[in-house]
Amino acid sequence: MKKALIIGASSGIGKELAKLLVHEGYYVAITGRRLEELEKIRQENPDRYCIRRQDVTQIEESEKVFAELAQEMETIDLIVYSSGMAEPNYDLDWNKELPTLETNVLGAVKIFGLAYNLFKKQGYGHLVGISSVAGVRGNRHVPAYFASKAFQSNYLESLWMKAKRSKASIYVTDIVPGFVDTKMALGDTFGMASLEKATRQIYSAVNRKKKKAYITRRWQVIAAMLRFVPAGWIAKM
Repeated sequence: MKKALIIGASSGIGKELAKLLVHEGYYVAITGRRLEELEKIRQENPDRYCIRRQDVTQIEESEKVFAELAQEMETIDLIVYSSGMAEPNYDLDWNKELPTLETNVLGAVKIFGLAYNLFKKQGYGHLVGISSVAGVRGNRHVPAYFASKAFQSNYLESLWMKAKRSKASIYVTDIVPGFVDTKMALGDTFGMASLEKATRQIYSAVNRKKKKAYITRRWQVIAAMLRFVPAGWIAKM
């Protein structure tokens, strides 16, 4: 039986992906800050889930939880980082920027490194990060979030390059969602995909061990177009 660890699974994409992986035969460890929400998921299939409280912004605690799960599970085939934070910050309030950076940058890098080194030690593994189309360009309303997602994509690509030179069978996938119907989405937005559809496309991309996958696929075209839009036009949005 394959084993997966999903970090940030109490809601949204992480939660839905955990359920799909169990359906597809995985044993899944799920973590998040809201233990009561994780317990609700576990109750659906108690023999196929392991739950732990993990706050990725508490670096030492997060590393300890990761180490405990790695020891308990013995081997892990797939690790998904699905934790994310976004908050509009029109006045550049540092107290609003910091949680985003702690979750999307510092917390993410810690887990990416732990996962990569675990896979290197065991000789194989697949690391998946959930970034965002937001990382393609900047945004004057949510600067830290957009910048953090660009950081994630570049960091994951760096690890992909590192894996290509490794003797171990390590795969790295950058999942790049557009608008998905989760609590992080701001209302009914253009191109909004259902959570179920998005999750199935993510699972397909993971199975095919893709380097990068836009969710849904239309966002690959939209992202390519956005790269050529003048910054002045985007600033007016």
